[in-house]
Amino acid sequence: MVTGANSGLGYETCRVLAARGAHVVMASRDEGRGLAALGRLRAEGAGELEMLRLDLADLGSVREFAATLGARGRPIDLLVNNAGIGMPGRSLTAQGFESQFGVNHLGHFALTGLLLPLLRRGTGARVVTVSSEAYRDGSIDFDDLHGARVYRPLKAYRQSKFANVLFGLELDRRLRADAVPVASVLAHPGFTSTNLPSSGARGFAGLLLRVGNALVAQPVGRGAASQLRAATAPDVEGGQFFGPGGRSGMYGPPVPLRPGPRATDPDAAARLWEISAELTGVRYSFR
Repeated sequence: MVTGANSGLGYETCRVLAARGAHVVMASRDEGRGLAALGRLRAEGAGELEMLRLDLADLGSVREFAATLGARGRPIDLLVNNAGIGMPGRSLTAQGFESQFGVNHLGHFALTGLLLPLLRRGTGARVVTVSSEAYRDGSIDFDDLHGARVYRPLKAYRQSKFANVLFGLELDRRLRADAVPVASVLAHPGFTSTNLPSSGARGFAGLLLRVGNALVAQPVGRGAASQLRAATAPDVEGGQFFGPGGRSGMYGPPVPLRPGPRATDPDAAARLWEISAELTGVRYSFR
């Protein structure tokens, strides 16, 4: 199951997985674009795919999506938390969360918890959470999570991507503590040509991002290699983080990364976990 599946990294991830025999559920916020992406992949002969609508900016949609899959009762072997938004003007989700924190982190936190029963029944199941190199400059502003006092688009984006890393590593700790047979793995694509860098940024900053995206970013196929390795390589273990191993950590084939001490702080991760559970109303059941 792949979120943000109708374009960019999500689309490429679906294409590769389906081509290798996986039954892939493509989750897309925009039903029309999702169905169009599904049609393109089927026309390419990519394999067994279906599309379901999922709006990570609305926890009602997240619960409805999870309930649909739960009613089927089919195990999930892989969940790729890929969808994301980047650097828009300040806006709020349906539940009143700052949109980047709400979509990039809280929506995926809720989705993963609601799908955990199906993941537990999967074979060698994995949760791959896609972050960004921007996490290195991120932090969690626990006193102003939603940018109500001060909102800066890039700062909010970095916070959401830092939250992805804290979540992925904390999920690994909790899965291990209860011997749950699910691995939590992280990945980031480096500087890859997708619509994310310029989808929300405005003015001169948006122009620079669009130009850089067109001229110096690596192709989507290379960027998706990190999350595909995290999703499929047989030697992957829970708690690992994969990203480009080339120039500036932004280009090249995927290698295991070592996140810094702030990103591996268990106290910050536990605090974020509890706040996320409170905000979303999703409590994980590990037993």
